[in-house]
Amino acid sequence: QVVLVESGGGLVQAGDSLRLSCAASGRTSGTSAMGWFRQGPGKEREFVAVIDWSGSRIYYADSVKGRFTIFRNSANNTLYLQMNSLKPEDTAVYLCATRRGGIAQLRADEYDYWGQGTQVTVSS
Repeated sequence: QVVLVESGGGLVQAGDSLRLSCAASGRTSGTSAMGWFRQGPGKEREFVAVIDWSGSRIYYADSVKGRFTIFRNSANNTLYLQMNSLKPEDTAVYLCATRRGGIAQLRADEYDYWGQGTQVTVSS
């Protein structure tokens, strides 16, 4: 079992920045891919950014490309999402996920463990 705990969300204004963190504990592995997904009000869960086990392959949703950066610190089993130039349409619950395999996947159903999420609200 892997436990994921997100932090760093909050209420910000358009154009501001936030950094989300996801601490992994339990039966963690340094060979697992991880990712960030989000779910806005009345919307389905969508892919934001994912990273493979080595950190060498990273994928972003077109809507966040150039504004968000995903990175991981394997030494402390933590995943991060640096979000810059935030927009009101970025408002959502942001969820961290990990999978048993090391290859980064874009589909949410490819991930085995999920955190509870952290709310990000961007006002205009």
